[in-house]
Amino acid sequence: MNTDNHFEGTGRKEGYWSEVAHEKLKRFEERISTLEIHISDENSGAKHGATDKKCTIEARVSGYSQLSASCKSDNIEKAISGALDKLKSVLEHALDKAKTH
Repeated sequence: MNTDNHFEGTGRKEGYWSEVAHEKLKRFEERISTLEIHISDENSGAKHGATDKKCTIEARVSGYSQLSASCKSDNIEKAISGALDKLKSVLEHALDKAKTH
């Protein structure tokens, strides 16, 4: 998990989000070689906004260029969860489409 200097990436939090990511993307675990989670506070912590927390998740999948998804929210938990849901959809679309061709 990669964070900007406005978030503390503790081992406990990283472990929790790794488990969540593993569970949500379990169907694709044999195809994903690398998964990177990037979180940031776009308002630098000084200002607060409705959607100032951002999570971008990048997946390296054999046979594909990098696939990614991102989500902005008012808190980092929602941003990570939203990005995981979006990435799952991207993976389903890309891999299911490949099956039909």
